[in-house]
Amino acid sequence: MRVTTIPVGLSLLLVGTLMSDRGIAVEIVGHRGASYDAPENTLSSVKLAWKQNADAVEIDIYLTKDHQIVVIHDDSTKRVAGKEKLVVRQTLDELKSLDAGLWKNEKYKDERIPTLAEVLDTIPDGKRLFIEVKCGPEVAPELARVLKSSGKRPGQTAVIGFSLETVEVIKKAMPELQVYWIVQLKHNKKTGQWLPHRGAMIRCAQRAGLDGVDIGKLESVDKEYIDAFKKAGLQFYCWTINDPAEARRLAKIRVDGITTDRPGWLREQLSPSSP
Repeated sequence: MRVTTIPVGLSLLLVGTLMSDRGIAVEIVGHRGASYDAPENTLSSVKLAWKQNADAVEIDIYLTKDHQIVVIHDDSTKRVAGKEKLVVRQTLDELKSLDAGLWKNEKYKDERIPTLAEVLDTIPDGKRLFIEVKCGPEVAPELARVLKSSGKRPGQTAVIGFSLETVEVIKKAMPELQVYWIVQLKHNKKTGQWLPHRGAMIRCAQRAGLDGVDIGKLESVDKEYIDAFKKAGLQFYCWTINDPAEARRLAKIRVDGITTDRPGWLREQLSPSSP
């Protein structure tokens, strides 16, 4: 069994995490920043999440044509910038020419697609950034360079991704980072089972040397389910939770962190004084 050690930066972060009504610490992670209120994956959204006292922020990255790391969720700019351009075929300058804020609200007009380096600069002391890799393992060398150049401590950044191959490559290249595998559970209506199986996920994560999992679609997840990961030395995060009742349930069964579009609002809803 592998035992996960908590880096100094993360242990400091946990001091400020939300305490539920039963005294259980849970990390509140702003999904693409404070994306309910501001245009996702922009500096405005990230800074607003910090202002709302999120413990951490999650953002998405791609590699550009000229090997720069930019913060955007889709492989195309169509949804957030109104123009159909594949990120991997654009240079950083070409992407920076697009308006990535107007789609959300007029007040965010002229918001630009940020680089990872620009987002890293916003991280306050005691907070951290979850970096979701949307491309492939080819991003690893540039990711290592940008993180090193940022001057941030390893405990202030974590890497997540759906591709087990990609997160395994990144963990091997940067073993000092916390790295998590994202999985969305799927319900097989014929068998009634939720897939992939818990045991299979645990074995895969352990073989890859990862620090934990980040799970979506949590209807079947209970305390016993989460305890199995904890006993295997794996942390358990979940996404994307905007319902206070579900967030309370997950906090009580001891998830390590909850990703939400509304970090400030959800923190208020989960406070002991909230009805």
